[in-house]
Amino acid sequence: MLARAAILKLIPQQGQMCLLDEVEIWDQARILCRALSHLDPANPLRRRGRLPAVCGIEYGLQAAALHGALTSGKPQPPGFFASVREAHFAVSRLDDPRFGFLHIESVRVAANAHALLYAYVLKSASGQQLLSGNATIALSKMT
Repeated sequence: MLARAAILKLIPQQGQMCLLDEVEIWDQARILCRALSHLDPANPLRRRGRLPAVCGIEYGLQAAALHGALTSGKPQPPGFFASVREAHFAVSRLDDPRFGFLHIESVRVAANAHALLYAYVLKSASGQQLLSGNATIALSKMT
């Protein structure tokens, strides 16, 4: 298991923008993380006191960035969210206390020197699927 302090050393998102609390498991193809930041009133993605489900995409992409760092053995360089496809939302908000911890799974579908393609799924602590989709991360030219 990898805790938040170690996660902060590996991904570009820092401070409150780092939404992940721990890594449960990971291998060369996927990562499973946990988070409670969706319940934090100070979550930087909240708007008007709410955390819309679409913000779950950022959770999936942070898990993907962390997976990239763990599999490469070095901190993930900054990139940018290039596209999202096949996004499915089972809920409208993520800030429901009944969800408990979020389980965030990101699976690498494809990768090259310029971009990463990941499938992601967010589930509640009880296993209820909250959202899923595919996203492309374009890597910075500095890499």
